[in-house]
Amino acid sequence: MKKIVLCLFFTVLITTSCRTTGAPGKIEVVKLVETTQSWDGTPLPDYLQGNPKITVLRITIPPQSKLETHKHLEINAGVLLRGALTVISQNQDTLYLKAGDPIVELVDTWHYGENEGNEPAEIIVFYAGVEGVPITVLKED
Repeated sequence: MKKIVLCLFFTVLITTSCRTTGAPGKIEVVKLVETTQSWDGTPLPDYLQGNPKITVLRITIPPQSKLETHKHLEINAGVLLRGALTVISQNQDTLYLKAGDPIVELVDTWHYGENEGNEPAEIIVFYAGVEGVPITVLKED
C-alpha cells in the first residue's frame, strides 16, 4: 500500500500536524539554516515596505556554465538539490555549495554563480519581496 502523508507545517511555531495513512512512519524535520546574515556574514536588510510577494524558482545551471553578474534587492534563500555550485561576490568572497547545502543569498551585492562540474546544478530559491521590486538585477558592462 502506498503511504500518503498530508502535512501542514507551521514554521512560526515550529510544530507539525500530520495525518498519515498506510504504514506508520517517522516525520523528520531538519533545520537547514536559521540566520540573520547572508552567507558572507553581512546582516540581512530590513524587509521592504509594500504588498508582499513570494517567488519560488527552480534554477538549473548547465555544466561548465557561469551566471551573469547580478544582485538581488530582496532577501532570498535556497537549497542546492543536485550538482555543485560556486558563488563569488564582488569582493571575491567565495562559497562552495554541494547538493543539500542551503544558501542565504547576498542582498544588494554583485555576485555570480558558476557550475564548474560535469553535471547540471539545480537549486530551489525562495524570494521574500514586494510587488514592483525585481528579484534580480543584471550588472551592465
